[in-house]
Amino acid sequence: MADTPASPATDPRAKSGIPRNPGRHELGMKATLLFPNKEIVERFYVPLIYTACRTCYSELDPQEIFRRAVDGEVNPAAMQRLISNVIESGHGSTIEHIVFTFALSGVSRTLSHQLVRHRAGVAFDQQSQRYVKFKGAATMLPATIADASPDLRGRYEEHVDDALGLYGEMLEAGIPGEDARFVFPNATRTNLVMTTNLRALIHMSGLRLCTMAQWEIRRLFQLIRHEIFGVSPFLGSFLAPKCVPLGYCDEFNNRDGHCPIRPHKDEVLGAWAEKKAAAKAAGRDLPVTD
Repeated sequence: MADTPASPATDPRAKSGIPRNPGRHELGMKATLLFPNKEIVERFYVPLIYTACRTCYSELDPQEIFRRAVDGEVNPAAMQRLISNVIESGHGSTIEHIVFTFALSGVSRTLSHQLVRHRAGVAFDQQSQRYVKFKGAATMLPATIADASPDLRGRYEEHVDDALGLYGEMLEAGIPGEDARFVFPNATRTNLVMTTNLRALIHMSGLRLCTMAQWEIRRLFQLIRHEIFGVSPFLGSFLAPKCVPLGYCDEFNNRDGHCPIRPHKDEVLGAWAEKKAAAKAAGRDLPVTD
């Protein structure tokens, strides 16, 4: 008797609407905040941003504003309130004055190629495949391949092992590392140092924490967010999928609304159009801004 097909609700392989949270898998990557520590953040970072914000609206010299903030003459809650209002208003220059430096290790070359596409307000230095000899190089195993049939997973692992084995043989034969590296798969792990100002970090997090982001880089930014929360829950709270501050989703591939974090902009605009039409039918106009 043939097996009864599993229903989507019970079949563990059934495709879900939202990609599985990569945090449920141990991927072997790390994100460590190298600088600043919690003491520096608590003492100077919020006062620095506050100084930048307040300078725009104050007759006081910036150095006096900063002194008052650091010396406790300004209520911390008042500083946070001003900073939140300024950030939510889109005045991002005020948060370019503080930076965070991370050590990123064990990420794949697939991830690093995505990461270094971020340019403004961020600096990278990456482990060189030209000058570093990779002996027993580690690789990333995607969860979909790990959960695939034993035959398919075995073929993947064999392919990766063969590529790394050939790399080692070429080195032993005198082939320069800069040429032998051409055989490396994108799964090969790498290490980076990344320094970014807060504005760039919020922008990157908005894109990479989105459920539409590739699973590995999404996990990386979950780790980065965790590191920022460790030194400042206030600043960490600004690291969120971009739909959270926007109030709607603008991802084309979510037009079907399968990710429910926020309604898609098509739905929002459709609701507005219906409201406008109803108001017009009732003989009144909706308020507009110039």
